[in-house]
Formats: sequence, structure tokens, C-alpha cells
Amino acid sequence: MQNQTTEATLSWSEKLKMNAFLRVYTFMKIPLISWIHPSVVELNGERSVLKIPLSRRTRNHLHSMYFGAMAIGAEVSVALKAVKTIVDSKKPVDYVFKDFKAEFHKRAEGDVHFIFEDAKGVEELTKLTIDSGERQTKTFHGYAVVPSKDPNEKVLTYAVTLSMKLRQKKH
Repeated sequence: MQNQTTEATLSWSEKLKMNAFLRVYTFMKIPLISWIHPSVVELNGERSVLKIPLSRRTRNHLHSMYFGAMAIGAEVSVALKAVKTIVDSKKPVDYVFKDFKAEFHKRAEGDVHFIFEDAKGVEELTKLTIDSGERQTKTFHGYAVVPSKDPNEKVLTYAVTLSMKLRQKKH
């Protein structure tokens, strides 16, 4: 398996813009996410990679990443692409995660990269939601690695079910 955490897809200005958006959006909408300082490593039409630093805020009593922080990273790796796709569409689409499944393979003893490689699937789900006007749901899969330890060893695999619906105008 090749190293899955390349940073070449975003220019420094695009990365700065996406991280600023992520910080403001999470601070305003979901402050808990903002509190753990996630950052965008990569975001394109194929995949998104989100980094959560191992810090006093995210580690457990064994000095590895707390599973709650890992769950946030898994969710946000998919939500990042969903939010960007919705914003780009300029349509009022609401989204929510219906379920979450995770398998923890190894303790995450460093900064964790959450890798989601079905960005096209999120784009298709968003388009289907807008075109149909009906709620659409799909399960997406991803994984997490600790690049400082081994960029190819998965410490977590996860599945989240994303549900989207076109917001109806209020009369």
C-alpha cells in the first residue's frame, strides 16, 4: 500500500481557506469539533484527509487518542466533503449522520489522519438529493492511520451513514 497522506492536492492558499472555513464552521455549528483542532490535509474530487492532533484534549489515560476524538475524525472526514459539495451546489441541503460503526485495530499514539476515499460518492448523493427532492441515504467507509508511526497501518476502519434532504421552503 502506498502512503495515503499526500498533501499535494491543495495549494497553501486553498488549504488555508479550507482550514479557516473548517474552524469557523465548527466553532459556530458544532463547538466540540472545533475544540479538538482538526485540520484539512487533503480535499479533492477523490478523497478527503483530515488530521486530528494527539494532544491533552484528545488523548486518553494511556496517552493514545481517545475513541471519542477518533469518532469525531471519522465523521468529519466525510462531513468535510459533504459540506463543500453542498456549499458549491448553492442549494439548501441538510445532512445528518444516521449511524456509525468503527473497528479499532491499534492504539493511535500520534496525530491521526482520517482518510475517506469516496468523495465522488458524496458528490453523487448530493446531486441525487437535489435532483429528486427526496431524502437520500448512503453508507461510506474510511480508515485512519498515524503517519508518524506507520503511514500504511490502519489504526481504525469506520463506516458512517450519511442522510441528505433538500430543505423545503417555509411558507
